[in-house]
Amino acid sequence: MPPPKDVVKIAIQMVGAIPQLIELHQTKPLASVLKDVCDAWSLPNAEHYALQYVDGRQTYITESNRGDIKNGSILRLTTSPDQEAERLYSGIQSNNSDVKIDSLKKLASLSHDVTFAQEFINRNGLKQIFYIVEEGSDTGEMLAHTLKAFMELMEHDFVSWETLSAAFIKKIVSYVNMSVVDASIQQLSLSILENMVPTSRLLFELVKKEVTLDRLLAHLQVTNVQLQLKAMALLIALLLAATDAERRDMMEYLRGKNIRQFIHKNIIHSFEPLGDEMAHYLYVLQSVSLNLCERRMRTSMDPYSQEQRDLLQSLRQTAFESESEAPASSFSTERRRSLCAKEFRKLGFMNNSNPAEDLRRVPPGLLALDNMVYFSRHTSNAYSRFVLENSSREDKHECPFARSSIQLTLILCEILHIGEPCSETAQAFYPMFFGQDHFFEELFCICIQLVNKTWKEMRATQEDFDKVLQVVREQITRTLSLKPTSLELFKTRVNALNYSEILKLRQTERLHQEETLAVPVLELRERLKPELLGLVRQQRLLHLCEGTLFRKISSRRRQDKLWYCRLSPNHKVLHYGDVEEGVHSPPIESLLEKIPIADMKMVLVGKECPHTKEKSSGKQNKDVLELAFSIVYDMEEYCLNFVAPTRYEFCLWTDGLNVLLGKEMTSERTQTDLDVLLSMELKLRLLDLENISIPDAPPPIPKPPSNLNFCYDFSHAEHPAAALLHHDKLPPTHHSALHLLVPTASTGVLQSQWLLQGTRAWLCLCSPRTGTINTCGELTAVFLPKVWGRGCAKCDPGDPAPLLCSPETSLGVLCAVLLSPA
Repeated sequence: MPPPKDVVKIAIQMVGAIPQLIELHQTKPLASVLKDVCDAWSLPNAEHYALQYVDGRQTYITESNRGDIKNGSILRLTTSPDQEAERLYSGIQSNNSDVKIDSLKKLASLSHDVTFAQEFINRNGLKQIFYIVEEGSDTGEMLAHTLKAFMELMEHDFVSWETLSAAFIKKIVSYVNMSVVDASIQQLSLSILENMVPTSRLLFELVKKEVTLDRLLAHLQVTNVQLQLKAMALLIALLLAATDAERRDMMEYLRGKNIRQFIHKNIIHSFEPLGDEMAHYLYVLQSVSLNLCERRMRTSMDPYSQEQRDLLQSLRQTAFESESEAPASSFSTERRRSLCAKEFRKLGFMNNSNPAEDLRRVPPGLLALDNMVYFSRHTSNAYSRFVLENSSREDKHECPFARSSIQLTLILCEILHIGEPCSETAQAFYPMFFGQDHFFEELFCICIQLVNKTWKEMRATQEDFDKVLQVVREQITRTLSLKPTSLELFKTRVNALNYSEILKLRQTERLHQEETLAVPVLELRERLKPELLGLVRQQRLLHLCEGTLFRKISSRRRQDKLWYCRLSPNHKVLHYGDVEEGVHSPPIESLLEKIPIADMKMVLVGKECPHTKEKSSGKQNKDVLELAFSIVYDMEEYCLNFVAPTRYEFCLWTDGLNVLLGKEMTSERTQTDLDVLLSMELKLRLLDLENISIPDAPPPIPKPPSNLNFCYDFSHAEHPAAALLHHDKLPPTHHSALHLLVPTASTGVLQSQWLLQGTRAWLCLCSPRTGTINTCGELTAVFLPKVWGRGCAKCDPGDPAPLLCSPETSLGVLCAVLLSPA
């Protein structure tokens, strides 16, 4: 019988005594349990004792946490928390240095326990700790234990950090600023200040004033990893607690002191591996630095700001300096305005008469303008080449610099999470960030040239702008995921990741995602294709049955007349006719014109259609070409001409008509829909094989047995249902048959295994010569091979699944036949 849930079996130890094995009833008061334990060891004053875990953090057992005790736990009988707190409180006031150090050491080890900490703080123990720190001159072991105990006691939040005296804080600061002091004391002092900064604005200002950034930078250059970690933690705490203006000033000061080089050399590339905590601090520092761009990112351009207008004009002047050498006074105001508009158009501004309007979008706001100006000033050759190269292209093929810069700035802000609060757990920092002072601007300079390169690789037009930027986003994201250590390496890798590589990676990832690289899955995919193509065909025909509203088109312009076309439900006739505006799904009876599907000859698309050949060239004609298709029907080869309202309708109609003609579906939508269906079906089929590797080859087929003489002796005594076999005849009703191959015994008596379905079972002995009814022992059997359609090889040679006769005799073979109820 299992023990009750509220009873746990534990062991209790005590120094110098034999351990006790007891059953702890959780409903029993803890004081009573302690009384029983003390009585077993003949200890008086049970209230002066407490139970404590032997392993782990050695927490005291209380009524609130006793539910955590598990079966097999080992506890220790020790002095109660109040007695221990009283003893240690007296010990840290001792004039004997050894007693004092031992008491402080014990205090530091016990202060993590909330019960003990509360008892010690209630005795005003913190005041004594403050006194030791403020008045003491020791900087050795005693001070280290004191600071450790203080940190542990403050972790419980019984006392506010704001209650700390200025003298205590200055003393802690002095340990940080000392050049020669034990490293453990400096680490504890930095931790105390780090915890202090976020709690109060007053404490932040005090610490910021007393602990200089130069001193923190000095700590970052040491080889002690823990000291580096604590110094970085305090620096991050100061940055997060500062106002935006203070944070900006601090970052500017740190930039002037080359903090990134310090971190890059002494932390990232140190001999010690980078820990998770340091990685988080580096992520926060990176995030804080990048978020300095948020103000510009969320500020739209002010067209009345002379400074911003000058920056905008500098872009034009840098790009077209040679073209603008003529004195401005030689042109009229209108001529100058026209010239500026032309040049801003070449720069890629959408609103060339007032380019400031393009920069009113936030985000990226003025940050995009800052990036463009930085690019034009620091890489002027690349900037001029970008602008002039695209100015010489055909209008639709030119890559717009300004529009691309604005969108690229937004993409970089999203990738780098500018303007987002820092995560409390993230560790994703970029090592190359700490190797470059103007990281964001330099990254932009590389990526804007990547945009131009990718634009040319894709042979893009203005309509492909979004597609190009999507590819650029993927190129940047993939390269950043490799964590390049420098911008030069980033530039090399991102340029190597050209458009062709992106297409290959996308295809490979899609195949991996669907697990279609395994040979069995490829075979499964091929097997599923016909069925899923059938679904696509069915969907196309259903769409044709629902019908679509088309507009008539003339040689001059698009007309307002509408006509409707739909397929009959039996897929035999195509109905069409004119409809009025506002009619979306007219009944098939109202469509008077008909084309029998049997009369259809072919489907023409694009330029092959007769109604597109009549059209003149132009943009509208191009749109018509992409949406036009015609049905050729009848012996005279008449044509019914269509212009689909959308590309989607064009694909569905041309596919549906090809299905009716018995041809393959050729539209791009077919492959898209098939891929979606295959992906879903494969995922469903492979759901049970998740995290299981699929072999490339099927398992080997086992060798056949040495002979096929299988025999199973099933006597009446083995199964009480054997009596059901004593039937002379049963009607030959419809049935399900299951044959057992049973060889004859050497004595000529047939041994058999019978099978049941419901309550009926037949045994038949098939005689190859007479086909008559035979008996076997006590069982009567009936041979009816023609009733169930299956016999042995000799009785029914044409049976698709013949049975094997026994090799020992030509008498026949025993068949077991299961019959379902009539």
